Amino acid sequence: MRVFTLHPGHGTAPVRESDTLPTALPSDGFLWISCTRTEFEAQLAAVQGTLQNLAGQALFDLHVSDLLNRQLPSHYDYTSEYDIVVFRRLASAAGPGSTSRTVQAPSAAVPSPTSAPAPVRLFGTGKAGASSPLLAQVDTSAVGFAVYDRVVLTVHPSDCLVRDAYAARLLQAASGLQVQGGHGVAGGNGHAHGPAGGNGNGSGSANGGPDHRVHQRLLPASPADLMLRMISSIIDGFLELRRDLSQQIDNWQLALLNPGSNFSDWRSLLASRMSLHQLDEICEDQRAALQDWLDALEAWPDTGTAEQKRERELLKVRSRDVLEHIERVVHHVRRMEQNAETAVQIHFSLQSNRANDIMRTLTVLTAIFLPLNLIAGIFGMNFDFLPLVHRTNGFWLAMGTMLAAALGLTAWFWRRRYLNRQDADN
Repeated sequence: MRVFTLHPGHGTAPVRESDTLPTALPSDGFLWISCTRTEFEAQLAAVQGTLQNLAGQALFDLHVSDLLNRQLPSHYDYTSEYDIVVFRRLASAAGPGSTSRTVQAPSAAVPSPTSAPAPVRLFGTGKAGASSPLLAQVDTSAVGFAVYDRVVLTVHPSDCLVRDAYAARLLQAASGLQVQGGHGVAGGNGHAHGPAGGNGNGSGSANGGPDHRVHQRLLPASPADLMLRMISSIIDGFLELRRDLSQQIDNWQLALLNPGSNFSDWRSLLASRMSLHQLDEICEDQRAALQDWLDALEAWPDTGTAEQKRERELLKVRSRDVLEHIERVVHHVRRMEQNAETAVQIHFSLQSNRANDIMRTLTVLTAIFLPLNLIAGIFGMNFDFLPLVHRTNGFWLAMGTMLAAALGLTAWFWRRRYLNRQDADN
């Protein structure tokens, strides 16, 4: 379990990490309690007591069941004290022969997945040693968020690198702010005094310089802002995978359209088509959940200070941005599904054209040998008198006639392009 205390406006210590549950809220800022699903189930009573103490409301049993369910579809629910968002991630599952596409900071600690249940994949990887499709490595386990006013609880799978990568970015941004606040990189010849730094002739970077603003933007302003940032990271995980997925679909297309190839990986192709359809359904659930969240956000009362109103507007903008990312994922999934379906249809169309070419060739050969068979049948009749039978050059005359008929028919069919496959295809 990792617990973070965030002070977005604090210059010296904007982020502090602990491994124990807090007993009180900070004077300003908010708390982020992050745990795996196994840790949440094992320490449920302690987590519920902490939420009751800090936020005045523990999680309802139905919401606890939602957070513990690994296969729950993405959805949104709310109470008067907190909001619940369950989001199915689209990440590359770490496993033998697979590489996680999620960016992980070097200092991020990854929990050991040995005791964790197997991740939820779109379909099985097939026989051992076989080359499994890339979609078999996509893990769609659920990530849960419980968002209070000043506390956010996140429940992740045991092998979720999104949490660790995002926590590493937070700590890195906080470290940058601490360095700027402690040394006060001033714009002029002045010296630093306190967290702001740079009280000399120029304006210090900790007082709103470019580096300070960059690091400050990396810190979430509220629990809801942190949730949206993590959801955006989850969505971007699939956008990182789309290049490899598209390349695999393209390779299948090339293999299906190659006339000389003997494509036999039908099981993987059909499984990928079903998985892309399931992935489309998952993305639709994600979009519906985030749209429900955005509708609830629009219903929040437009009261409070100017800073609070600005924060609500920022949440709306970020929610619409995440929703746009989901729509991009849906577009990519549907495009790949359509490409796979189109490749299969074109493959069977080419197979039908090849069969037609073969039948055309056989028909032409039959038409060429038909008059030859007729001549051979006539001279094979058992009559006493047949023309050319008793002549010494009769055999050669018959063979010449047959050869002339065969050459004539071949030339005629060639001019009609019945035997020229390339010209007929063009």
